[in-house]
Amino acid sequence: MTEEKKKKEQIPRQEMPEQEPNVRNKNFDEVPLGLSPELAQKEAQRCLQCKKPACIQGCPVGIDIPGFIAHIRDGEFTKAIRKIWEKNSLPAVCGRVCPQEDQCEGECILGKKDKPVAIGHLERFAADYERLYGSGELPPQAEPTGKKVAVVGSGPAGLTVAGDLILQGHEVTVFEAFHKGGGVLVYGIPEFRLPKEIVASELHYLERLGVKFEYDVVVGKTLDVDELFSQGFDAAFIGVGAGLPTFLNLPGENLVGIYSANEYLTRANLMKAYLFPEYDTPLMPGKNVVVIGAGNVAMDSARTALRMGAEKVRIVYRRSEAEMPARVDEIHHAEEEGIEFYLLTNPVRFLSDDQGKVIGMRCMQMELGEPDESGRRRPQPVEGSEFTLDCDLAVVAVGAGANPVLTQNTKGMELTKRGYVVADPKTGKTKKPGVWAGGDIVTGQATVILAAGAGRLASNSIQDYLTIGW
Repeated sequence: MTEEKKKKEQIPRQEMPEQEPNVRNKNFDEVPLGLSPELAQKEAQRCLQCKKPACIQGCPVGIDIPGFIAHIRDGEFTKAIRKIWEKNSLPAVCGRVCPQEDQCEGECILGKKDKPVAIGHLERFAADYERLYGSGELPPQAEPTGKKVAVVGSGPAGLTVAGDLILQGHEVTVFEAFHKGGGVLVYGIPEFRLPKEIVASELHYLERLGVKFEYDVVVGKTLDVDELFSQGFDAAFIGVGAGLPTFLNLPGENLVGIYSANEYLTRANLMKAYLFPEYDTPLMPGKNVVVIGAGNVAMDSARTALRMGAEKVRIVYRRSEAEMPARVDEIHHAEEEGIEFYLLTNPVRFLSDDQGKVIGMRCMQMELGEPDESGRRRPQPVEGSEFTLDCDLAVVAVGAGANPVLTQNTKGMELTKRGYVVADPKTGKTKKPGVWAGGDIVTGQATVILAAGAGRLASNSIQDYLTIGW
């Protein structure tokens, strides 16, 4: 081992400052506070600059990770963001919400003996520094081709396609059903985890490149995919996500005070219920809240309820901690903020008062049996273990299904039995000529970066189609 490598391995990982738990659980301000230039440069010094960097292989969009980190190390912050922009149009978002621990950082060589390089924190730093102090200079773009691409949905998959193809010289128009762009980034992820000004900044970057955004347009209702082609578009990408709420089908699930996580978070985030009465969006606050599920959406719902004034918030999950699908950081933040976890617990039915409002949830203790088709051990009920959890608000956060509005109104689109679009996993091509799809509408609920990766594969294929043919 070289002396330089030894020195790098001796530098401890530079931890990002955060709001104190008992302060942040009462506000919607962002929890992690970001790295200073000094901390970012010191963290960047830890990178070994591997000749065969496994971290790039772990990144769904293939960012040159050692390249941008080297620029940060050398204080060349503008060059760092330009290096990231070569592969990722949403670095400020991805730096905040991507599961780096399972992807790029999970492949980092330093992580074999010590903590991996904080790649996500450094990506966030580069993006934030450019937003706050950068020159505003845009990356180079190809000459106009005269080709037009329609992108349906402004979530991470659609925005990636838009960012890629606008740089190739094509005209790109994004059609969004809501009144603001960002998809799940604005309606699903709370302010304290992803500030909306960050999403707005990423959208503004795309607008500056020339991407057009059409809001309040529900493709599948306002117009259909075939009409896009009749309007002169040469290709279309479908990235409408998986926004259909999933429920448990339990007795009493229609009581007042029971929300799907989709509705609860949309009201709180996109419609800004957390700023009531400045924004006149009603959302039952709840003093005694239960959230069913243990993914990132469940953590977001629980932490939002706490900030909305709940005195007690509990996560109810039918498996053990080892099977919880949420990011380790999100679980850790929830625990720090005082959220209670009822694991190996399964809801059986909801209880009401004489006015039809929820007042409790009957639950049953579970134990883990043999693995099911997902590879996780199947939970089984423990006989005679029923008990009641009191609650005046419940949020069901057990996943979401395919958005059916567009798919069921598009001729020639092949769907799975569960309503997801069938698309080539290597290219995003659908069975319908000239149409690609990617993200949650193809895979079901997944991560922001996996949706962006699907967008990247699709944009490469669309580029070939526009220049070579189907």
